[in-house]
Amino acid sequence: MWLGCLLPLIVILQLVAGSASRAPLGRSDERFYEELVVRPLSGDHVNTYFQFTTRWHFGHKDNLYHTQLTPRVIAEVLQQFAVKELHIGLTQGLWRYETWGYPIVEATSGAELWAWFSGQNLTNAEVDRQWAQLANVFSGVLCSSLNFVDKTNSIAPRHLIRPQFMPANREKYVRYATLPREIVCTENLTPWKKLLPCGSASGFASLLNSGHVHNTKYHSLGLKVRLLCEDQEEDNCIVELTQTANLVYDLRLFELSNMDFSLRRLFGMGLNGYCELAESSKIYVQRNEHGQKYNLVPSPSTEVRSIRGGHVVVYGVYDMQEQFKDPGERLFNVAWLSPKNDNHRKNNMKPAPPPVTAHRYILGNGQERGRIATEITNNHYEALPILVQESIPWYVHAYLHTLKVRQKPQSLNEYGKQRLFFKLLHYKPGKQRELPSHMELGFTLPAKTSALITIDVDYLLLKWLEYPPDANHGHYIGAAIVASQLPMGRNYTALPPEGHLFEHSFNASRPSYVLSLHTEALIVSLPTPDFSMPYNVICLACTVVALAFGPIHSVATKMIVVGREASAPKNFLKKLLAKVFRRRGTEAVKEESEGDAVEGTGTRAEGASGDQPILEDLYEEEHD
Repeated sequence: MWLGCLLPLIVILQLVAGSASRAPLGRSDERFYEELVVRPLSGDHVNTYFQFTTRWHFGHKDNLYHTQLTPRVIAEVLQQFAVKELHIGLTQGLWRYETWGYPIVEATSGAELWAWFSGQNLTNAEVDRQWAQLANVFSGVLCSSLNFVDKTNSIAPRHLIRPQFMPANREKYVRYATLPREIVCTENLTPWKKLLPCGSASGFASLLNSGHVHNTKYHSLGLKVRLLCEDQEEDNCIVELTQTANLVYDLRLFELSNMDFSLRRLFGMGLNGYCELAESSKIYVQRNEHGQKYNLVPSPSTEVRSIRGGHVVVYGVYDMQEQFKDPGERLFNVAWLSPKNDNHRKNNMKPAPPPVTAHRYILGNGQERGRIATEITNNHYEALPILVQESIPWYVHAYLHTLKVRQKPQSLNEYGKQRLFFKLLHYKPGKQRELPSHMELGFTLPAKTSALITIDVDYLLLKWLEYPPDANHGHYIGAAIVASQLPMGRNYTALPPEGHLFEHSFNASRPSYVLSLHTEALIVSLPTPDFSMPYNVICLACTVVALAFGPIHSVATKMIVVGREASAPKNFLKKLLAKVFRRRGTEAVKEESEGDAVEGTGTRAEGASGDQPILEDLYEEEHD
């Protein structure tokens, strides 16, 4: 009874796994599908969603060694590890729920990874080992930093994340981790496209040019693997691989006089065909809501009207296999043209807000302590159950006794003292340098009401080797996940759990819809030492050593020779006279010496051993 009104939401989350487990299994070997969905959004934005699905009914597990369309690395992962479901997301940017509605596939900024494990004699220690190895494998496959996923940033959710594989009655283990600092670039897009059967040479993947993908306002690459088995038969299974690319373009960046656009304008080229290995290749274009202000050229071959939870959506469908059935090379292009008398301001009116929105921010100042606040708003006219999952890193210490949930009507601007009592709480405290803090909170949010969840935290002082290269940039706290159960399908575009194609969401009405959305990631400024001081000390020390090395080296290596110098007069005039008389005396001595040498040649030859002085002695005596 302590679950209260949250029991229906948890039951729905559990039924998601059951509905996925009852999906019909085909007997064909492998099938590949490619889809593209284009949806004009408010604020002159366009959402393009690519989905590539590969389903392989491999039967016995030993058949995983013989792959055709499925990448070999996926088959080896299923052989090596006891993983039954895997989700990987690499996202740059932030999805704006208030203006864009809900995305088809939910993702958070940075890198996100979670997996379900199930097998015989599986323990928590073995799951932790396989979890670390699985992250290292896909770190190399996608050229990302998933190798930084370890026990210091991984949690095991209990209520919010539910499995979509079978069998559902066996013991299961889940691990979840995020890397908010991860940056998505071309190095991730290229290996992601290599996992496709046709690569980037043909088909819809040829439109994913890195120069146009990474210039978008929001782009997300996703990879999902799940294993679907018939009841409890391990020899009758399907492996399903889904690769998604979700992009949001800002038409104002194209600097056009009007907001017309086309596939060539968005992706830099037209579509050169379809993948020859694909079972179907279709483009879905939304015609109503923000899409009704455009005229499509050429017109779609067919239109589909979908009613989901009382919400009507109309899609125009282009079948690429029909467009390219005639031989010859050509490019296919679709243009969205506005009427000449179109009122641009009228079409850019702010849309109705979605039923549930969430935001997250930091309160307080300084680098010692603060407060994490998560604000959730219910715009629906009925009360909704809410589940919130928080993962706080180990370098931010949270205090559970400071947890507060306050509420206010949307008509008020500030929160008062009115409390909102939670009915579900799971908290696992973190441990410094070992485990993050994990909290899951559940409550019922009244209609037209906002709730503010706050918890006080302290910022720890790290060791100098634990700081990132850019320490003053700040440290990230991963986004929180908010789940709810919607009674209507407005702004809801997610695929049903039992479906694997976008067309399976058409007319997929049900009593309620499970919604999942992410808040913003946070950046906190921890106490950071002055890393410039070691640099200054190194520069000063090197300067002193350089200045002292020269003189010391000269004294230690050169030989000192003392020479006797004749004293010279200090007066300038005396110096000049002494120099002149010294030069004249030297010339007279040289002439006298030469004359004596000529006259005394014979005498010196006859009596060389006499007592007469030699010229050198006379020269020295004269100077003395």
